[in-house]
Amino acid sequence: MSFENDKYSVDKDPYEWCVRQSERLKAIDPKMNIEMRNQNLFTQIPGKLEHAIKCICNKSCTLDDIANTLQDVRKTTNIGKNSSYRGKSLKEEDP
Repeated sequence: MSFENDKYSVDKDPYEWCVRQSERLKAIDPKMNIEMRNQNLFTQIPGKLEHAIKCICNKSCTLDDIANTLQDVRKTTNIGKNSSYRGKSLKEEDP
């Protein structure tokens, strides 16, 4: 799987995903700076989760900071998780 195809999702371990993606970026450009690496990682995190991570982590944060933040957001919010109530009507719940 390539860097572009390995998007983050809440079912993935954030530490493993961050390290795997960082290693791929190092293979692409060994001289890539931290800000560029982080920007590339942020683009692989979908929608509202990307926004939450960008609000918490700055462009020059460490890989551990990103992984820890992903873990915290995953544990404490519903961002990125599918709701089991989508598409259900109230009539379906009536006895």
